[in-house]
Amino acid sequence: MSLHPNEVLLAPVVSEKSYSLITDRKYTFRVHGDAHKTQVRQAVEELFGVHVENVNIAHVKAKPKRRGAFRGTRPGWKKAIVQLREGETIEIFEGAQV
Repeated sequence: MSLHPNEVLLAPVVSEKSYSLITDRKYTFRVHGDAHKTQVRQAVEELFGVHVENVNIAHVKAKPKRRGAFRGTRPGWKKAIVQLREGETIEIFEGAQV
């Protein structure tokens, strides 16, 4: 499936764990469900102007949730952890405090 780089990367993941990985030059993104490692690599390199060293993909499983008598599930999603070359950063993450 051919996806535009803006469609591959949906949002940065904002969590304590993802911000602690920034010191290792690893950035975490929520990605399209059909995107694969090569598409994620190309999208990050094109959108942010950096060189990607490694890409890891993980599926976050759906969780059952309850509110009173009503049951449902939170949807699952796909995330990518992208490691950049030495000395490169992505500016959107720079203002964050861990």
